[in-house]
Amino acid sequence: VLFAVVSSGSPRGSLRGLQWVLIKMKNSSRGEALQHGQSGTLPHFLEEPDDAYIVKSNPIKLRCQARPALQIFFKCNGEWVHQSQHMSREHTDLTTGLKIREVLINVSRQQVEDFHGPEDYWCLCVAWSHLGTSKSRKATVRIAYLRKNFEQDPQGTEVPLKGMIVLHCRPPEGVPVAEVEWLKNEEPVNSDGIVDTRADHNLIISEARLSDSGNYTCLASNIVAKRRSATATVVVYVNGGWSSWTDWSPCNVRCGRGVQKRSRTCTNPAPLNGGAFCEGMSVQKSTCNTLCPVDGGWGEWTEWTVCSAECERQRSRECTAPEPKHGGRLCDGAALAVENCTGGLCTQNRKLLHDAKPQGVESSSDVALYSGLAAGVVTVVVMIIAVTLYRKNQSEYGVDVIDSSALTGGFQSFSFKTSRQGNPLLISSSIQPDLTVSRTYTSPMCFQDSIDKELMAERSLLDPLPDLKVKGQSSFMVSLGVAERAEYHVMSHPQTFPRGMAPDYSGVAVEATLGRREKSLFISQAPLTPTRPPHKTTGVFGHAGGRLVVPNTGISLLVPHGGIAEDTTWEMYMIINQEDSSTVSEDEREILLSPEVTYGPLGLDLSCPIAMTVAHCAEVAADNWTIRLKRHIQDNKWEEVMSVDEESTSCYCLLEAQSCHLLLRRPGRYVLVGEPLSQEAAKRLRLAVFGSPDTSNPLGFTLRVYCVDDTPHAFQEVAVGERSRGGRLLEEPKMLLFRGNTFSLQVSIQDVPQLLWSIKPFTTCQEFSFSQVWASNQRPLQCAFSLERYSHSSSQLSCKISIRQVKGQEQILQVYTSVVENEKGVVPFFTQSDCTVTSQTGSRAFKIPLSIRQRICATFDTANAKGKDWQLLAQKLHIDRNLCYFACQESPSAVILSLWEAQHQDSGDLDSLASALEEISKVQSRTTTPGRSNEELDTEFT
Repeated sequence: VLFAVVSSGSPRGSLRGLQWVLIKMKNSSRGEALQHGQSGTLPHFLEEPDDAYIVKSNPIKLRCQARPALQIFFKCNGEWVHQSQHMSREHTDLTTGLKIREVLINVSRQQVEDFHGPEDYWCLCVAWSHLGTSKSRKATVRIAYLRKNFEQDPQGTEVPLKGMIVLHCRPPEGVPVAEVEWLKNEEPVNSDGIVDTRADHNLIISEARLSDSGNYTCLASNIVAKRRSATATVVVYVNGGWSSWTDWSPCNVRCGRGVQKRSRTCTNPAPLNGGAFCEGMSVQKSTCNTLCPVDGGWGEWTEWTVCSAECERQRSRECTAPEPKHGGRLCDGAALAVENCTGGLCTQNRKLLHDAKPQGVESSSDVALYSGLAAGVVTVVVMIIAVTLYRKNQSEYGVDVIDSSALTGGFQSFSFKTSRQGNPLLISSSIQPDLTVSRTYTSPMCFQDSIDKELMAERSLLDPLPDLKVKGQSSFMVSLGVAERAEYHVMSHPQTFPRGMAPDYSGVAVEATLGRREKSLFISQAPLTPTRPPHKTTGVFGHAGGRLVVPNTGISLLVPHGGIAEDTTWEMYMIINQEDSSTVSEDEREILLSPEVTYGPLGLDLSCPIAMTVAHCAEVAADNWTIRLKRHIQDNKWEEVMSVDEESTSCYCLLEAQSCHLLLRRPGRYVLVGEPLSQEAAKRLRLAVFGSPDTSNPLGFTLRVYCVDDTPHAFQEVAVGERSRGGRLLEEPKMLLFRGNTFSLQVSIQDVPQLLWSIKPFTTCQEFSFSQVWASNQRPLQCAFSLERYSHSSSQLSCKISIRQVKGQEQILQVYTSVVENEKGVVPFFTQSDCTVTSQTGSRAFKIPLSIRQRICATFDTANAKGKDWQLLAQKLHIDRNLCYFACQESPSAVILSLWEAQHQDSGDLDSLASALEEISKVQSRTTTPGRSNEELDTEFT
């Protein structure tokens, strides 16, 4: 009956039928009641429906189980579920003998989506027995999902050692709510008491360890999917700490005032993972005074003693004028003198001890002695007076530069005018570069026309150079005159070298060069095919001296007049070494600041130092560097010659903004290295962009960006390489200061026309690590951008290249070019790169005429009453440090002038020298000639 009623119609009819059936069941027999349960027991649910989630389109099952139960039905969202949708079964509990009924229904995704109510979709069970009904708990049914985007991604951070790490993570919205798990380097994070991941999905490390550095990812998951957050990089860094100071070094001089230093290293601890470098100086210097040894000197003799019974008298002296001190030598000679006091006649026991000399002989010898002494004194006085008069007479006829008009007659007022030429490698030379942020490279140290110098000195001051004779099977003579000058460089015969000496290089060709008195001094001889720049240059030099130049590299050598002995010639050479320079310094903090330069031959014998000029890339405006000069010994070993900021008598360093001038005597291989004293230390980088069509793609075009140390030699390597591959310079090179702050260099391309050009994916930003740039050792760094135009009609390319150091400077290279332009021939990068003359000899090689140079040296090498000594000359020429080096030279003024020549070899301007001499003249004239007006003195000098 119950089955018939329930299956007969609507749920409302079913309910009335169920009520009627339950009334009838109350009057049923006792046996039937025992089968369904004890009297007074309502249905008891053994299993109630659980909350469920629909994943994708898969339906879920809801289950109910009760005893005793005649029937169980589901009710969802307040409506009865039709009996046809129920799946029921019944079995008997073997222990109690009671019947247990179980019912299941399916709920589809469509049912849940179609329901619209104030709450979630829900279902419950209603169980009937002969005593009444029981309801189960409500079970909710929801559609499960997990969105893709995190509400908050973790952010990378840098924390100091033992600092706190907090990474925030808010997972995507989802049903059910997503669970969060942290991954470190793709491995689950271990919550070992140090890492806390419970606080609102955040990861907290109260005290960071070095091992906590890594890539962290927040992983959110539920029954639908898993989502990964963006990776956050955590860097645990260590700030550097200074070690203890070393002991003070011994004083660097054996006698007098010197310098001692001590050092410390940033290794306690060393900076790690980008930690800050130690603040302060790594080297401390202090003045020291070493007591000089004092050699002993004899005091005055004492009076003679009374003649003794033995016919002797004595006198003594002491070594007290001065006493020997601090290891000085004792006095040489005897402290006690003994002589016979009776003229050889002495009696003892009334006997003659010595034969007596006649009185007349003794008196005559004394007269002769005194006469000779008087004559000698008179002769010496006469000679002193004669020498004094002679020197005074000579000084009145041109020895004194300041008081003579011959010196100033050698200087003529003139000026150099140079016009700025467009860079021939630039595609559009009409575009004016930004001169406020870049500097156009010119040809460094190419010899200028000698006609300029002939305006400075009269013909009488420039005597023809002596003839150069070469021994061998044939001989010839070359005369260099004022009216018409020619210069030939030839390989010297081996006998030209001092006996037993020979050059220690091989395969160095010596080119013959010719100079003319024309509007252009040198004939352009540009090579037909691109070649590497020459790294060797040679020249034959004699007593007249000369100059060697490696063109376009910033490297030159000046051999002073008189440096080589007369009747001797040397074939000298300069080489820029190209091999790897990683072994120059054992100290990892030292970097190369200049090319390695060798000059020789090794057996070269010079009477005065040569001046070598080397370009460098250090930013020396602030005292952030310790710069040292090193010399190659053997077996890849190097020794320190001197530190630039110290004083030395072995060599001299004059450091300028872009070059260093060295005074050296010893041939060999030299290089400048630098050690940064702080993170503010910087070196100059030269930036340039070249372009060329892509040979493999007719629509392609390649941009190559170079970052090189800012020395002419390093950039010339790039220019020659680009010339060989057909590259064109697209923008004036620019300079960037790269600081030693451990941050990398980023190169990115910007503002590429998107509708006309495409760029290879993932190449718009490229990066050089700090160590690559900082220790590049004159080697160029290059990155390339490959572009492709969409059609042949797109012939113009415009974009920007940004080159910046992280937390540092930035430079922009503007590119605007026609990619279909076909440049024929090879255009050199430097405006005068066809400079083929690499050596000059004689007066042509020097700015100061020889006669004026000799007069300056004669005036300043000897101090006089007017005080015009070489120290004053050095002061006025701003070469007034490390004066002890000049004091050790035979002619300090000549060495100072050689240094001035090296310093001013590009400008060719004698005005600064003339102004210095004029200033000395005015000061000394005012001090020695009182009562005269300044105008009179200036007019006299002029």
